[in-house]
Amino acid sequence: MSTQETPPTISQITSDEKMWIVLSHLSVFLGVGILLPLIVYLVKKEDSPKIAEHAKEALNFHISLYIYAFIAGLSLLAVVGIILVPIVAAIGVIFPIMAAVKASDSVLYRYPLTIRFI
Repeated sequence: MSTQETPPTISQITSDEKMWIVLSHLSVFLGVGILLPLIVYLVKKEDSPKIAEHAKEALNFHISLYIYAFIAGLSLLAVVGIILVPIVAAIGVIFPIMAAVKASDSVLYRYPLTIRFI
């Protein structure tokens, strides 16, 4: 008998919680990358563990993304960055959209390639 892993779901989130969750994931498009998930996490962690978990995940991803972008930018000096910079940029666009879509379906999205700082 094989066990199939299913992604963790968030049971019965309110529309207000869903708004904060989706905004945390899409903060990079709003121009507030790390700042919004950090504020949401600090303010909502006591009130709503659901929001806090998503904000923490988004915050970890954005911090990791900035580190990867810095390294890719430095690698431009070695010409390898010509390939790495567009890849990092694509990851920075695609993964938050995927996370927001999953979050709107009440699923906790775990970003791949993310360093878990928090």
